[in-house]
Amino acid sequence: MSAVALLIFGLIALIAGAELIVRGGSRFAARLGVSPIVIGLTLVSIGTSAPELAIGIEAATRDNGALAIGNIAGTNSVNLLLILGLSALLKPLSLDMHTVRFDLPAMAIVAVGFLFLAWDGYLTRVDGVLMVMAGIGYTFAIILLSRGESRATKVEFAHEYAGRASRRSSLAWSGSALIAGIIIVVLGSDWLVDGATVFARRFGVSEAVIGLTIVAIGTSSPELVTTIVGTIRDDRDIAIGNLLGSSIYNILAILGITCLVPASALEVEPDLMHIDIPVMTAATLACVPVFLTKRRVSRIEGGLFVAAYFVYLLYLVIVRI
Repeated sequence: MSAVALLIFGLIALIAGAELIVRGGSRFAARLGVSPIVIGLTLVSIGTSAPELAIGIEAATRDNGALAIGNIAGTNSVNLLLILGLSALLKPLSLDMHTVRFDLPAMAIVAVGFLFLAWDGYLTRVDGVLMVMAGIGYTFAIILLSRGESRATKVEFAHEYAGRASRRSSLAWSGSALIAGIIIVVLGSDWLVDGATVFARRFGVSEAVIGLTIVAIGTSSPELVTTIVGTIRDDRDIAIGNLLGSSIYNILAILGITCLVPASALEVEPDLMHIDIPVMTAATLACVPVFLTKRRVSRIEGGLFVAAYFVYLLYLVIVRI
């Protein structure tokens, strides 16, 4: 019961902390004059990946690379198959933003690159440096592309993020919320990794499977809620842009930084290397032709994405647990 309690409280803390980071960071940046579309496309995507970063660093310091890598592979599979699929299943999904369309090939390249780097069974500090540098390059590309977005898109982002800042939070309050969010996320990651480790040892489940299932689904819940609410409100450009951007940052920034933490390389378990990372890569590559078909995802395609995720989840539960 103590392991389950640590997992639950850890997930709650991670979700709450990530929300504080996104809100505090967004308002802090807005008060400093950062444009709303840059906040939405970069800072928010990074903020929603804060739980994965905290878990990755905490797991890496405890020589538990399987949990860190499994969480990234599992979270991206949840984002692309379950959340994106549910959004399209509720209502056919159109892609109007230039930056979102740019994310498609970027996402495919990043996923294939991740598979290539992991294929030798290790992720080294050199691999981490390459991923972080690519993440910096991706960020600059997104900022440049955001300048060419339509006026309607810029107004949408301004309404979402500039509007938040004007409801008025002082610079000090925003900074305090950001710092509080970081502290809560760090504490939550400590509890969650403790719980996952104890749970795995007690019940004979690998840390990788816990990262792929409980942790991945739990840390993706904010993106799930945001995307579903955006679908209902017919205001999905921001939600989908953040979802795709977060998936890219999960690999480039989050996993890249995680690789820099331990003195030795992160070991990639055989199942992760031969099954879970290829599943994530296949899900990413499947998005490209689906999205390029009239730049939309139909209800049928969304349903297939959701079904594919539940087949994969069923495999994890039946075979790997």
